[in-house]
Amino acid sequence: MTSLTLVIRPERPGDADAVDRLHARAFGPGRFARTAYRLREGTVPMADLCFTALVGTYLVGSVRIAPAQAGGLLLVLGPLTVDPSFEGRGIGGSLMRASLDAARASGHGVVVLVGDAPYYRRFGFAPVPPGRLLPPGPVDPARFLWLELRPGALDTVSGNVKAVRPR
Repeated sequence: MTSLTLVIRPERPGDADAVDRLHARAFGPGRFARTAYRLREGTVPMADLCFTALVGTYLVGSVRIAPAQAGGLLLVLGPLTVDPSFEGRGIGGSLMRASLDAARASGHGVVVLVGDAPYYRRFGFAPVPPGRLLPPGPVDPARFLWLELRPGALDTVSGNVKAVRPR
């Protein structure tokens, strides 16, 4: 039997269709109605912060980050996606570390996401204090999380979170 190695690499333009299929498999058709998707609606993911995971030539995971605004610039992470047949193997964690490390290295200050607090806590995420940032739709406050990448950066953001649309 052949052993295939997991490869984490920057997302490439040619990956778009495979990433879209992965999202459909993992999240289904209702994904577009979720507030997590509305946070990113109309944005273009930042290529230098988006990563994919491959086993052989099969794309098994993806993480994307897009720009947003809330009094100051911030990043919206998501979706973090792992093919359901490859869950539980550390792929999501590897993608998160690659993406967050790239965001820190690029000098970004704050990342927000909507997700499972127990999962994202290990990367340093915590619930956004009530009223500090307002997502563009209803969200369980325990699932609206943020992470400070640069000391003092949390002080630069507040108010309504709006996607930054390309010009």
